[in-house]
Amino acid sequence: MCAGESNAVALGTDTRVSHRDDYVPIEDYAAIGDGRTCALVARDGSIDWLALARFDGETVFARLLDARRGGAFELSPDAEFEATREYVGDSNVLRTTFTTETGKVRVTDAITLDHGGLLPWFELIRRIEGVDGSVPMHWRVTPRFGAGERDEEFTISPLRAAIAVTTDTRVVTLHAFDAGDAQHTQDEISGSFTTSAGSDAALVLRATHDEPIPVARREWIERRIDDTAADWERWLADAGIDGWWRDATRRSALALRLLTYVPTGAIVAAPTTSLPERIGGDKNYDYRYAWVRDTAFTLDALINLDLLVQVHASFAWLLRAVEGTGPEIHAFYDLDGKTSSGQKELDLEGYRGSRPARRGNQAAGQLQLGCYGDLLETAQLYVDAGNAFDDATAEFLADVLDRLVKIWRKEDAGIWELPRDEHYTSSKIAAWTAFDRALRLVDEGQLPLARADRWRSARDDVRKFVEAECWSETRGCYSIHPGTTDLDASLLRVSRTGYLDPRGERFNAMIDAIREELGAGGSLLYRFTQARGQEGAFVACSFWLVEALARAGRLDEARTTMEATVALANDVGLFAEQIDPSAGSFLGNFPQGLSHLSLINAAAALQETSAEA
Repeated sequence: MCAGESNAVALGTDTRVSHRDDYVPIEDYAAIGDGRTCALVARDGSIDWLALARFDGETVFARLLDARRGGAFELSPDAEFEATREYVGDSNVLRTTFTTETGKVRVTDAITLDHGGLLPWFELIRRIEGVDGSVPMHWRVTPRFGAGERDEEFTISPLRAAIAVTTDTRVVTLHAFDAGDAQHTQDEISGSFTTSAGSDAALVLRATHDEPIPVARREWIERRIDDTAADWERWLADAGIDGWWRDATRRSALALRLLTYVPTGAIVAAPTTSLPERIGGDKNYDYRYAWVRDTAFTLDALINLDLLVQVHASFAWLLRAVEGTGPEIHAFYDLDGKTSSGQKELDLEGYRGSRPARRGNQAAGQLQLGCYGDLLETAQLYVDAGNAFDDATAEFLADVLDRLVKIWRKEDAGIWELPRDEHYTSSKIAAWTAFDRALRLVDEGQLPLARADRWRSARDDVRKFVEAECWSETRGCYSIHPGTTDLDASLLRVSRTGYLDPRGERFNAMIDAIREELGAGGSLLYRFTQARGQEGAFVACSFWLVEALARAGRLDEARTTMEATVALANDVGLFAEQIDPSAGSFLGNFPQGLSHLSLINAAAALQETSAEA
């Protein structure tokens, strides 16, 4: 397939609901959340993923990872139907319209806010409105606390106007308003009713932990769900990259906000664990942590969107987190900014039989030199946005850089967290970037001049190493590490570092070699040479290609690639980590922050370079 030709698969255009091996396709999910946790809502109306009370908490619904034992909150017509979905305006409130032979019904789902802030309890509202005709509806709640971990025991019993699910420490209440009589057994709560034109019903799920139990009032429901949509729109305001992809960048901004743990400012890589990179494979990881790399990249995107309040909150969190291990930087931290370690396998079937399902991530103990470059590049962008460092931050970053002077020559796990340490080219260029940004910050009076000479010397030494060891004369570009001709798509990000002239011969040769070697059809790319056949194409790499082409001045190719890649989003504009190039189906954890932030940065690069042309 020639450069620029698109094989974009139009996901979500078929309104029929499909299943594979009793599992919903990953691309058939949408996400709702409140800044503490996320729920995944399937096209068929089932909420198949929810952790309480935060992203990394124990699940109450985990059918996503075990269709038989995971638990879910089902709501759908009790008849054959087609479904179409959209978010309500520029919000994270989801609206699904079910159409049957006898009528049409609209379901609006939200994890609600309180005037833009967090409620003191968790609240999920499902509003069911009859549009026309009549539609028989059925709903069922099958809670499974800690599924696959410790399967916490619970009891189900009436509580005032609700049905309560009670554990030793938690109470979840289900309130049904004009949604039929709630029936319960020891394992589930269920009900049925029929809509008519103009009818209005609601199901409200609330959760508390070691505290009194608030009871929902009907008059709150409509106001709360409408106010929540308005809260999201106020948060987003006018943010977005002007141009053809403004809508996509605004939806991506909302997706990133869903991944931000508001109490601390931490940004999780994704709100899920163990969605596979290959169906039936074992590359199934827990992404409910805040990676330094992904956080730094996200801050770059938020700066491009001018969402500077969120930038400050999350940058301050990032600094607090790395200060806890400084001057060493760990690959990722938990939502409280603490070091996370250990990994365990869960007693779950895994998505479509893809085992193991995991809690925890072993990458925490890896050396990733790229984190140093990511942190310093973001620090410099923070200052460029008009901010400044306090003395303690300046001293800490200087200590981090001095540590990097000592360790940059080490082998590491690289950006892809590979099991074998090597002198990865991307890691060395990231070290160069850290020292380069440090020197810029010295010039701006933000870092101490007294240490500049050692950082300048280290920057020069890194460049000498890269040019002597990492350039492949055979391939005519940089290889993934010395001693191989394998290529690495992450080197496309060099376009933003200043290490190479993006309009120069070397960088353009690298673009062409990566597209030829790692191309997966159309705009899609594999991460590195050995990934072909082992996993899907990596969505972020396509957007890195857009940014590289734009900065290289190849604007027509950049726009074509951007158009083809944006078209691969699902029906509500969300991306997973990877896409199966042959089927167009999603793979990996969902929604994936790295995919969305890379879309924003690609759009910004296109806008910037188009304006300069």
